[in-house]
Amino acid sequence: MKPYLKRAWAEVSLGQLKKNMELIKGLNSSGTEVMAVVKADAYGHGYERVCETLAEECGIRYFAVSNLDEAITVRKCCPDAEILILGYTPPEYAHEISQNNIIQGVVSTEYAAALCNSSNDTIRCHIKIDTGMGRIGLRHDKPEDCAKEIQFMCTIKGLSVEGIYTHFAVADSDDPDNVAYTDKQEKYITDTYDELVKLGIKLPHMHFMNSAATCYRNNSRSTLSRAGIIIYGLHPDVSLPVPEGLEPIMELKAVISQVKEVPEGTCISYGRTFVAPHKMKIATVTIGYADGYSRLLSSKGEILVHGHRCAIVGRVCMDQLMIDVSGVDARSGDIVTLIGKDGGEQITADELASMYGTIGYEVVCGISKRVPRIYID
Repeated sequence: MKPYLKRAWAEVSLGQLKKNMELIKGLNSSGTEVMAVVKADAYGHGYERVCETLAEECGIRYFAVSNLDEAITVRKCCPDAEILILGYTPPEYAHEISQNNIIQGVVSTEYAAALCNSSNDTIRCHIKIDTGMGRIGLRHDKPEDCAKEIQFMCTIKGLSVEGIYTHFAVADSDDPDNVAYTDKQEKYITDTYDELVKLGIKLPHMHFMNSAATCYRNNSRSTLSRAGIIIYGLHPDVSLPVPEGLEPIMELKAVISQVKEVPEGTCISYGRTFVAPHKMKIATVTIGYADGYSRLLSSKGEILVHGHRCAIVGRVCMDQLMIDVSGVDARSGDIVTLIGKDGGEQITADELASMYGTIGYEVVCGISKRVPRIYID
């Protein structure tokens, strides 16, 4: 059987992945290791090959995921890795956490107790502190009060506390108010760690750097750098630059199934939202919103055909879309690029995201499972 049907597919460059990782490592101090965030199927790039490459060829030991299913998937790819679940795992699955040597993010004393009461195993954990994200984690006005709760959690039978961590809300912004807010978040967790040391508790890990902090405010006190979107070559915020050489590792491609000339007045696609203003050459492309190419790009997006930007006309359908190839030598069977480079042109996930009010993260995570991932060096 052929490795993929020549319809719509994503090409993932493992070579560029390795280059990105070397760049990211170079941003960190010698005491900080990269924790690769590979949740959501490695941000849509595919767990198995991405995790294997990171572990075996890039020397990555730490991985972060969203849930237990993801953790077990990564464990199968990387048997010796340290894997942290950032999100919630029901306490009744505590045995599976321990059995697979997973580290669980713990958000409260009550949750820690529930995990330990559900299993006779030792539960490894990092404790999440809400320093201003307002999402999950311990929340206290003063670092010393937070440290005292962590001190108590360290006495819970069956709980092995190995670190504390937090998540920045606006580290991807250079607005002075947002910079000050991130400064405050960072100071809170480092002060909490220092209070723990005063209490005689010296944990192996304290981590707070996400992709944005890794790029823009690297701090040697963070033992781990939780690199996520930058691994895959996208911007934490499209308005701020990333280090030179950091490039997207995924390209999304499809083929032209038919090319035809249509007269003035021809309606294209559902709803008759596009009517040809003159004679045009229209190509049908074998990709649609069921593949993760958003319907919000209808009559907005562009696709690269032989190095030319060709506008989408009419609504994006479930499995197909139409583009204006007037003036381009386009034929049935030609490969087109929806995300990636062709000739001197490039379309990025961030560019598509800006067209319909989202972020590049959502674009790559949204490419559906029916689109095969093809791995190249």
